[in-house]
Amino acid sequence: MATQSPFSFLDGFFERVLAGPQPPQWLVHEVQHRLVLFLNHVLMQEKEAMDRLARQSGRVARVQWRVFSMALRITPAGLFDLAPPDAQPDLRLEVSETSPLALARGALGGDRPTIRIEGDVQLAGDIQWLVDHVRWDVEEDLARVIGDAPAHAVASVAGRAAEALRRFVGGRVAAASDRSPP
Repeated sequence: MATQSPFSFLDGFFERVLAGPQPPQWLVHEVQHRLVLFLNHVLMQEKEAMDRLARQSGRVARVQWRVFSMALRITPAGLFDLAPPDAQPDLRLEVSETSPLALARGALGGDRPTIRIEGDVQLAGDIQWLVDHVRWDVEEDLARVIGDAPAHAVASVAGRAAEALRRFVGGRVAAASDRSPP
């Protein structure tokens, strides 16, 4: 007898929410703008990342997941800016996994989602380098607000909690695959 996950209702929930009314365009633009600001903040902490992107100045990468998409233009400074909606992308990145729950489960397990890539190979290589090498230093940003020692303590507790969550999710996924019929 296969046991169903107690959270399986979430897959259907996400489908129903996404099929409902779409958010207003101004809200989508604001969320995208905030995401670009965050990405640029992270990039500015890594000079090599900015140098790599500066060589791709003017290029456009479009990221797509389900009905959501965002076009990013690379600036001469090696940062991102929102590209106009009608901009022709040099690179298209489409996340193949459609289930938000499966994406979250994979992320917690340390897996990367499957991505379909079309377009400029050099730009794709530089984006891959960013994914592999650039990380947000949460502790450093937190230290600017609350000081070094408290930031280190908060980051340490958060790291242990994240690791416990990864082990828990990993154990659940392994147990579910053991119970599923061959």
